[in-house]
Amino acid sequence: MKGKCALITGSTSGLGAATAARLAADGCNIVLNGFGARSEIEAQRQELEDTHGVRVVYHGADLAHASEIGQLMDAAIEIFGAVDILINNAVVRNFAPIHEMPVAAWDRSIAVNVSSVFHTIRLSLPGMIERGWGRIINMSSIYGLIGAVNRVDYVTSKTALIGMTRAAALECAQTGITCNAVCPGSASTPAIEERVQAIMTNERLPHDAAVEKFLAGKQPSGRFVASSNVAALVAFLCSEAGRDINGAAIPIDGGWSAG
Repeated sequence: MKGKCALITGSTSGLGAATAARLAADGCNIVLNGFGARSEIEAQRQELEDTHGVRVVYHGADLAHASEIGQLMDAAIEIFGAVDILINNAVVRNFAPIHEMPVAAWDRSIAVNVSSVFHTIRLSLPGMIERGWGRIINMSSIYGLIGAVNRVDYVTSKTALIGMTRAAALECAQTGITCNAVCPGSASTPAIEERVQAIMTNERLPHDAAVEKFLAGKQPSGRFVASSNVAALVAFLCSEAGRDINGAAIPIDGGWSAG
């Protein structure tokens, strides 16, 4: 994958950052996107360049707005010629019963979690088709495979990504382009760590006990999914060895979806 351009939305932290690091290690030039302190993002960008000898750029598009998605894609294509690998990882999540979910929160979740994926795919495909090669990975979730209470926006959007993945895979089946969905269980990301910290505070538990409580009834493995392992799965799907995997929704969840 040396010299290919990988655009990863939501890549300034968590699974997106781990995926950016893995693809950079495999020789990809990287387009980072997401929110955070600019000094921290610049440090991340510079470290990837220095460590892996690839070019890394950052674009701060807010994926809730189609116009900014267009600017992101235009910038990536102007710099690198095309987007060869597209990782749709950006996510918004809210916690509320359906009848209490704020409409504005629902609308933003659908815009970022679903509509942005449609826009990045449609804008990436012409270059991929022209080159006869491309990889699209949509970061779904265990909650794209099962339901959950008080998470209607997240469950709906992550389930929708699997349908979009299947549609894109069939349309691209003879083009050299694949489209797959990855469905992680709970990984130790900053967002999850905040919830673990809340359990520690509210219930006066040590960290390991709070993690055990958080994972209870979820991952039979009893441990978080390693972000590096999710990134490795993405890298495999992007490689030549992954060319015959297309339209799949692949769980990486410590056995959660098997129960």
